[in-house]
Amino acid sequence: MSKTTITKVFFGSLVAVVAGLVLTAAGAWLAYLNGTITTSGSEVTGVAFTPFGWTMVGLAIIGVLVIVGGAIGQFVSWIGALLNTSRLEDRAWFIALLLLGIFSFGFIGMLVYVFAGPDGTSATARLHTPVVPEPVA
Repeated sequence: MSKTTITKVFFGSLVAVVAGLVLTAAGAWLAYLNGTITTSGSEVTGVAFTPFGWTMVGLAIIGVLVIVGGAIGQFVSWIGALLNTSRLEDRAWFIALLLLGIFSFGFIGMLVYVFAGPDGTSATARLHTPVVPEPVA
């Protein structure tokens, strides 16, 4: 996977996560404003399922599904970046992305990689392995 494709998947899935958060928050907030959800302090005391309330529940569910899809896209872009940097002769980018991802800082590592990281699929960055000729029989 090229760095260009990784970048597109990363930013596309980031937009999906933000859009999903907006949809979920809008569904919950509109349900609350319409009286579908009744609260007493910080506790939910009642739910009145009106047609509008069901629509808002559906909107929130769609938002959660979009968030899950965006999270899967983020994971795919991270795996693509790992595969891309594993082709480099210098393993620093690979190790940095791997460790940041394992220790829950993968988003920061991916941001740095997208803006400053090398492309392991480019001709100049490929692993330079010596060509060994086949033995003549």
